[in-house]
Amino acid sequence: MGSAMSDPDPTSGSAKKQGTAQAGHGQPLSGVRVLDLTRVLAGPFGTMILGDLGADVIKVEEPRHGDGVRNIGPFYPGGLSHYFLAINRNKRSIAVDMKSEAGRELILDLVEHSDVVIENFRPGVMERLGLGFEQLVARRADVVLCSISGFGQSGPMAEKPSFDLVSQALSGVMSITGEPDDPPTKMGLPMGDLGGGLWGSIAVLAALIRRDRTGQPQHVDLSLLEGLIGLLGYLGQLAILTGESPQRLGSDHHSVVPYGRFAVKDGHLVLALHVGGFWRGFCRAIGREDLIDDERFRTSGRRSENRAILVPILQDILRQKTRAQWQELLDAADVPHAPLLDVGEALAHEQIVSRNVLRDINHPTEGDVQVVGPVVRFVGDAPEPLRPPPLLGEHSREILTTLLGREDAAVDALIKTGVLGEPGEDIDSHEGTVS
Repeated sequence: MGSAMSDPDPTSGSAKKQGTAQAGHGQPLSGVRVLDLTRVLAGPFGTMILGDLGADVIKVEEPRHGDGVRNIGPFYPGGLSHYFLAINRNKRSIAVDMKSEAGRELILDLVEHSDVVIENFRPGVMERLGLGFEQLVARRADVVLCSISGFGQSGPMAEKPSFDLVSQALSGVMSITGEPDDPPTKMGLPMGDLGGGLWGSIAVLAALIRRDRTGQPQHVDLSLLEGLIGLLGYLGQLAILTGESPQRLGSDHHSVVPYGRFAVKDGHLVLALHVGGFWRGFCRAIGREDLIDDERFRTSGRRSENRAILVPILQDILRQKTRAQWQELLDAADVPHAPLLDVGEALAHEQIVSRNVLRDINHPTEGDVQVVGPVVRFVGDAPEPLRPPPLLGEHSREILTTLLGREDAAVDALIKTGVLGEPGEDIDSHEGTVS
């Protein structure tokens, strides 16, 4: 990213003095520092992506409570929340009371040493804390601020509370999720929040590139609702074209048939016959070549028009064999298909195992624990070791002494007054924080 970045070489003298990113200097975002003011899911998921790519992510938490998801079970034997573990690796934690004047000044001091600030408070909160965009720019002239909120920084709903479920309902996503005769349901994944984290990391990377070209600061306004609307893809365009909202089809596709879930003798599998060549291979594999030239099913359009006739025919055929038997036949015919696995089966699948998707992290209270590792791979690069999610305030002293140059006595005074926290303090329970 060039000269606009903080400490572009984390092995340089100044970087060593300031305690810049602990990740390897070969990573794409090595030398980039992110001040992470987020909590729960959308923001922390996005900052974890940046941390996985090599950024030095400083997670700011309230001294006693910390991120509320620290208190969401089930827990590992040493008290680590599965939820917190899943989305907070490759970060350092500093516990600061941002509502205090001394805490606000600490945050602004950290802004001077950060390329990016990410927050997911409701609109207006940062300004009330004295940490609005103008205040940040006054301390770091080229700062990138990414604000993630339920509905964006403007509009009639801007200041309303929101979680993933609210976004799914308002975006239309729930209306197209579920079986045709059942009520709408939310997606199994909290895609509103996860999508917000993905869009946020993309936006930050783009803003850093533009800042590198112009030297100008940037404020990113990211709405979780709009993030899900953006993920509607062709279904949103279908509604615009036809004037009608797509309906729920369960696991089926709105325009491709057969494409969905089918019952077999001992479970379920899915078929994804997106082009004609796969349809012909499938018909041969199931011993029904006559369907290839059947006028009702000869083209993709005709198969879609006659799904009510075709799907029951195929379902009757597929019920006659086991999942393993069909997998052997469909593999031989090079037909896109898959067994329907549960999460445990998916994590243990040979493809996942062969690519070492699950990685070990050594946690200070839990020892070695497995996590789903970073999914972005750079060919030729060896995987970087993963740093465990931090204890609450684990790096408070380190960050203040090495990055801000504070003396230990000054740090002790901040801890004594409650402005700063270190590990070992009780974490109060929080309710209503799950997305």
